[in-house]
Amino acid sequence: MASVPGIGPKRFGGLISKFGTPQKVFSASSDELSSVPGMDRRVITSILQGGDRRWAREEISRMETKGVDLLTISSKLYPKRLRQIYDPPPLLYLRGELTKGDNLALAIVGSRLATVYGRLVTERLALQLAKRGITIVSGLARGIDSSAHRGALQAGGRTIAVLGCGVDVIYPPENEGLMNQITTSGAVISEFPLGSPPEAGNFPQRNRLISGLSLGVIVVEAGQRSGALITAQCALDQGREVFAIPGNINARTSKGTNQLIKEGAKLVDGVDDILEELGMASNPSDDSPPPKLEGDEATLFELLSSDPIHVDRIIRQTGYSSPQVLSLLLSLELKGLVRQLSGKLFVRA
Repeated sequence: MASVPGIGPKRFGGLISKFGTPQKVFSASSDELSSVPGMDRRVITSILQGGDRRWAREEISRMETKGVDLLTISSKLYPKRLRQIYDPPPLLYLRGELTKGDNLALAIVGSRLATVYGRLVTERLALQLAKRGITIVSGLARGIDSSAHRGALQAGGRTIAVLGCGVDVIYPPENEGLMNQITTSGAVISEFPLGSPPEAGNFPQRNRLISGLSLGVIVVEAGQRSGALITAQCALDQGREVFAIPGNINARTSKGTNQLIKEGAKLVDGVDDILEELGMASNPSDDSPPPKLEGDEATLFELLSSDPIHVDRIIRQTGYSSPQVLSLLLSLELKGLVRQLSGKLFVRA
């Protein structure tokens, strides 16, 4: 049925609702098919011709070769929350594994051109949510999406990547390693056939799955025309919660998120805000208290914040020697209190 031109999620749902199974759809007469709302002569003719059985056989062979699973909408493993949206995909291609625990999921999305602030906030949020047993859903794009997946993986939690191409297509190319990590700690899914390229028109369609899998969508950074805003609108259409992280009013990547807040999205600056809105008890004990710092470590740590600072500036402000500063920073990194960014920049973890 998926091979029949013109049968998308809505028509597929209408046909199954009417006839019960794909087999009965192909056994139906022209008059019976015409009785289904939204059907036209071209699609009916294609159904009567039996669909592209050769393509279906070859697709199954490709899946077996590449280790890809296929979930139909009638499968017990098909995500329960996704099945409830207006136009659920009839087929889901899957690398990795979906579990019942993934019903407790939140999406984190945002700009591909994320700032350092946006990436840090995203990783921290994803990590803290994953520690509380929440699956993180995102789109594996550059920027905020990638940071969301990484944060969940750092916590040893689960994450789901929803693609706008085939699950056998690496996009963006630099995320190959991240994609492989996700398949062992979650799932990579798509409704597009194997080999489908990442065409621009696929991504708005993909975004409804990101929100559909989730209890709510958290938008970290988004420009005024960001795809993340499409995901937020999908969430609203599906009755999901929308959260937004406030940003610098002068930054282009904050225009969309700040507008969402104006329009009623829940402003959040931490995990507790999100859990409270969803009616989920927060458990602060999940976060271990930071180690107590003394002496030179405490002095240096006080200089750091979520804003990146160059190592040379740290040396100047502390008056310590370069080897001493590098040794202190390494010690703080090993304690999980400091992160090093590219360009010898450091921030609080």
